[in-house]
Amino acid sequence: MKKLRLAVGLLALALAVVAGSSSAEARGPSVCTEGVIPAGSYGALTVTGNCTFGEGEVTINGNLSVAPGAVLNDHAMSSATVHVTGNVMVGAGGVVGLGTYAPAPSHDSAVVDGNVIGNGAATLYLGGMTIHGNLLVKGGGDAGRNLPIKDDTIDGNVIVQRWTGLWFGIIRDEIGGNAIVNNNSAADPTTDPGIDSSEIVTNTIRGNLICSGNTPAPQVGDSEGATNTVGGQKLGQCAGL
Repeated sequence: MKKLRLAVGLLALALAVVAGSSSAEARGPSVCTEGVIPAGSYGALTVTGNCTFGEGEVTINGNLSVAPGAVLNDHAMSSATVHVTGNVMVGAGGVVGLGTYAPAPSHDSAVVDGNVIGNGAATLYLGGMTIHGNLLVKGGGDAGRNLPIKDDTIDGNVIVQRWTGLWFGIIRDEIGGNAIVNNNSAADPTTDPGIDSSEIVTNTIRGNLICSGNTPAPQVGDSEGATNTVGGQKLGQCAGL
């Protein structure tokens, strides 16, 4: 009987690969070490390996944590609709994908009620989604990866600082606070797509747009985007955008 209770407890704490499953539910904190996170409702979730979302709706009641070096929904490939009631936190070298690459005017392919924080993360793929808090990308990067922040609604501030990778851009976003973009760089700004990096265009920003120390300097690039609409001031490298 003790062995049975132990097995049930471990099952509630781990998300395994589930073939053909359409729903799953966990009342307490969960951990995904590898494989698919099926549709359903979960408690706070930690990803420690390479995981992705299954089809359907996934609700995380609490924080979503991607451990250092772990990967969740790489390149935002899953079509799942994800709702996180807490914060999303990505550790050093980690990767998270939320939303979709396809433009989503409703910005509801993923919703985060709190903040999204990348602390030394390799990258965050964020598209067609809503963040009710702030977006903070602090350091990190990967020479072979992009940092796309596209077609999102972000109610708070967007701060991207000291990220180094292949390309990054902030495009067609609705930002309720300030957008601060400092000291980011393409891994090799002389090559394509690095030469088009730092694309900051077609955004609506209620606060200020402040850019400095980015290589290459923020630009339209090949996005053919429009001038940013800014309620406050455009300062530094973004003054002409």
